[in-house]
Amino acid sequence: MPHIEQLSPHVADLIAAGEVVERPASVAKELLENSLDAGASAVTVEIQDGGMTYLRVSDDGCGIAPGELPTAFLRHATSKLRRAEDLAAIGTLGFRGEALAAISSVSRLDVFTRERGALSGAALHLEGGVPGEVAEAGCPEGTSVIVRDLFYNTPARLKFMKRDSAEASAISGIVTHLALSHPGVSFKLIKDGAEALHTPGDGALRSAVYAALGREFTLSLVDVAGRDGDLAADGFVTRPLSGRGTRGMQTFFVNGRLVKSQLLTAALEEAYANRIMKGRFPGCVLCVTLPFALVDVNVHPAKTIVKFAAEKPVFDLVYHAVSDALDREAKPTEASPVPGAGVSRPSAAPDERGERGGFYRTMTAEQFRAAHGGKSAPARASSPAPAQPFRTRVPAVTLGELGGRARVADVVQPAAPASPVAAAPAPEIPHPPAAVSETAPAAEPEQADLLPAVEPAWRIAGEVLNTYIVCEDASNNVWLIDKHAAHERVNFDRFKAQNEPIMSQTLLTPLVAQLSDDEYAAVAPRFDTLRRYGFVCEDFGGGAVLLRAVPADIDETEAVAALEEIAGKLLRGGGADPAGARDALLATLACKAAIKGGWKSDERELRALVDRVQSGEIEYCPHGRPVKVRLTQAELEKMFKRRV
Repeated sequence: MPHIEQLSPHVADLIAAGEVVERPASVAKELLENSLDAGASAVTVEIQDGGMTYLRVSDDGCGIAPGELPTAFLRHATSKLRRAEDLAAIGTLGFRGEALAAISSVSRLDVFTRERGALSGAALHLEGGVPGEVAEAGCPEGTSVIVRDLFYNTPARLKFMKRDSAEASAISGIVTHLALSHPGVSFKLIKDGAEALHTPGDGALRSAVYAALGREFTLSLVDVAGRDGDLAADGFVTRPLSGRGTRGMQTFFVNGRLVKSQLLTAALEEAYANRIMKGRFPGCVLCVTLPFALVDVNVHPAKTIVKFAAEKPVFDLVYHAVSDALDREAKPTEASPVPGAGVSRPSAAPDERGERGGFYRTMTAEQFRAAHGGKSAPARASSPAPAQPFRTRVPAVTLGELGGRARVADVVQPAAPASPVAAAPAPEIPHPPAAVSETAPAAEPEQADLLPAVEPAWRIAGEVLNTYIVCEDASNNVWLIDKHAAHERVNFDRFKAQNEPIMSQTLLTPLVAQLSDDEYAAVAPRFDTLRRYGFVCEDFGGGAVLLRAVPADIDETEAVAALEEIAGKLLRGGGADPAGARDALLATLACKAAIKGGWKSDERELRALVDRVQSGEIEYCPHGRPVKVRLTQAELEKMFKRRV
């Protein structure tokens, strides 16, 4: 049996570094939390090469005394805890006393610090956790920590690092979240010499959201404020119509600490029940405040998971605060009087009684004479009869090989009102014939090709809810077919069979997709890959992606949601397996390009789908949902008590 020996301090530091220092973003997080705990009002983060070769965090906090500088880099050395009882009420972001020791053990580190009011500061250099001598140095008040050559002495860790752009995006996410949780602190992020983020630090959360998450996201927000005794929930949530394809824009803070909480996520999304489309998720920046003794932050080394002493009050607080905010937003606002609101403007459109509304109808004869130098009001000409809407049926665009979306629409076009002034006759819009004469051909040549040559095996009895096709087969079975799922599978098989890049359509006005930092880090390195799938993307700065072209089969209103969904799949590991990544991308495109449940479909479209399903070619959608459900005659008769 091997002998039991105590680990050397250096090996113990390396083990701690494996828990605390996972990547450059971990270093930035620990140093930033120290700056905030030191009372800083302004913090600057500067990185190069994704933080691997150079990472600097500077603040204007309280600083460190020169005599305590070497002690700060010892394991379990901290200024934030004194007694065991303090663990039950932790109010600081950092408290373990392992961060500085772990960071210095796997890097070359320099620290410059100066206490407030001191005439000079102090400097210390550490390499591989071994400190040098403390030297006097001229530096501003506060602390500046510079970390170089991360993991230089543990090369095995380097192979687990991602691209520099991905590491930089992770650091940007850390800075963004801390800026949102501390709007009273000004944060600045400099990446490779260029300023990437700068928050004002004016104490207004909306200002921090605007600077960190962008204008479009900020404009979609609704204020949230809820109280229940010592519990409080404040912040913002997005309007239901601004739902996103992923949960990437959901940000929760508990007592100023960024957390990942299934409880808070469930409370938020429960408040949106029956308000938001299925498959869409709300965004938020929610800050939950409660007594320190009611939350345990010491349950995870990364301190991103917390445990509440009582979960139901927290759930109810967030749920009701968000619900009340959405209810207030949904209420119609009373129109405030504006100058001139009582005077109607001339209008050429006839009102419900066939009279011209506006100026002539609201002014009295005396008012008219006063306005026109004593002249009498002109005699009112006879008004034309109200315009009757002209309704025509536009033939459906056939699915053909079911390569794209198709809908049948009722087009309503108002007829031009009669005018007393003679006008050129408008071109007559031909009406579709009421019935086909006996001498007329049975179908147009191109339509005849779409009709089945033989009697179809399944009879289409109709469609219910504009979603499910009802069919009957020769064996007296009733079939229900989900037309969206069926068309989705057709699209997926078609996309997968073709070897050429998917055709794209250039947009007249480019679209902007605002992604979270993690989503952007997953998408940005794959712009060339996305081009093969019809997305022509460009970096638009601040985590935004500019879409100049989208797949031709997708409506541009679905393009941003499709990219968000693709980003979420890539973020969850969809890019690890090339074949799996391709299927995931094609499944998203197939779904967005398919006809939707609730759309009105032409009978020829339904027949084309039914033939594919009846032949056995289609059974499941790309996500595994069934396309068809069978009800036998016996099952129906049992439902109606025709047989026992």
